[in-house]
Amino acid sequence: MIKAGIIGSTGYAGGELVRLLLQRDDVRITWYGSKSYVDQKYASIYQNMFQVVDASCMDDKLEELADLVDVIFTATPQGFLASVLNGQILSKTKVIDLSADYRIKDYKIYEQWYKIEHQSPQYIEEAVYGLPERNREAIKNARLIANPGCYPTCSTLSIYPLVKEGLIDPNTIIIDAKSGTSGAGRGAKTDQLYCEVNENIKAYGVGVHRHTPEIEEQLSYGAGQPVTISFTPHLVPMNRGILITAYAKLNKQVSYEDIKKIYDQYYENEYFIRVLNQDMTPQTKWVEGSNFVDINFKIDERTGRVVMMGAMDNLVKGAAGQAVQNMNLLFGLPENKGLNLIPMFP
Repeated sequence: MIKAGIIGSTGYAGGELVRLLLQRDDVRITWYGSKSYVDQKYASIYQNMFQVVDASCMDDKLEELADLVDVIFTATPQGFLASVLNGQILSKTKVIDLSADYRIKDYKIYEQWYKIEHQSPQYIEEAVYGLPERNREAIKNARLIANPGCYPTCSTLSIYPLVKEGLIDPNTIIIDAKSGTSGAGRGAKTDQLYCEVNENIKAYGVGVHRHTPEIEEQLSYGAGQPVTISFTPHLVPMNRGILITAYAKLNKQVSYEDIKKIYDQYYENEYFIRVLNQDMTPQTKWVEGSNFVDINFKIDERTGRVVMMGAMDNLVKGAAGQAVQNMNLLFGLPENKGLNLIPMFP
């Protein structure tokens, strides 16, 4: 039995972790952490947990929690874990962090984009970037997992094979991304009110979105050189889902079969990556509620570019589902255990 604690259990990603872990008979959640709701019944905050979870919310005391559990999930704002993590905690338990605190290897870049001081950069080098499709073996032996961001997960998985194989010029990559409102978190903000979001779509974080350096870093590993991209996210009036459409200049003339062979080579053994048939476009409705990523591409012969597309659920593969996937690897379990979630429709 894996004993798990969740700090930030009342946010959207934390709530999704609770939902996924409660369906398993080999995991017991022993700590529902939420500093905002200490001593309140968890089911009073998420009524879908009525008569399912009887526990009350607890504080965010990681040192105490580390003595009680095998793994801690931190679904917390940027800067929280970096401010409290220490060697004693890591010597006692595994930590899977859903924030950006340990994703970017250069803490100065983290500070530049997130506008906060990194308080424990000494753990960044040790942290393993938790994208199983790329870092599976390193994840298995890690103490600290930096769970990837939602946009970076979808973008990297959709683009990386063509960057790695040298088919595209990585510095011509433009990513147009769209996300449901749950990606912005559960906090009350005027621009997330119903009247602001409904019947509306808008770009945000144009040129300055914090996931930009994370995507660039991951693609740079594939390219073998620094990569600079243009990344623009958009907010769309739906609860869940991410769709990315990326464009890049081809380095040589290729056929559909050439590129399809590359994607199949990279992903034919990846349970959660579905490379679609020719001319099928990824859609958020066909991945909702699941840990799948649907990927496809189209060659634009007129412009000499390739269009790369990906769709996934931002709360599952983009957050909680990927965190569970990482937990499975840490404990030597089948990677898809507890994640055989058929996409919901309608």
